[in-house]
Amino acid sequence: FLVPLAVPAIAGPSALATVMLMTSRDPGHVWTWVLALTIAMAVTTVVLAAAGKLQALLGDRAVNAFERLMGLVLTALAVEMLLNGVRTFAGQLAH
Repeated sequence: FLVPLAVPAIAGPSALATVMLMTSRDPGHVWTWVLALTIAMAVTTVVLAAAGKLQALLGDRAVNAFERLMGLVLTALAVEMLLNGVRTFAGQLAH
């Protein structure tokens, strides 16, 4: 459950699009947004590189709990995106 959520959200096109959006809104802080994205990617890289050691440290029960939590978060995001799409579609039908 972690991979579908982490890879596109942290290191994918959506992260770069977010930086571009934030830069267009506040061009004076371009390097702040780039630095924030770089730090997020670095932290993600360290966590993923140390995944084996983290799993051994936390134990199977904790890892299983995190997997379920990430599955719940992914499901909540999917439902929110679906409802926003339906709301937008219904709003366009009303006009």
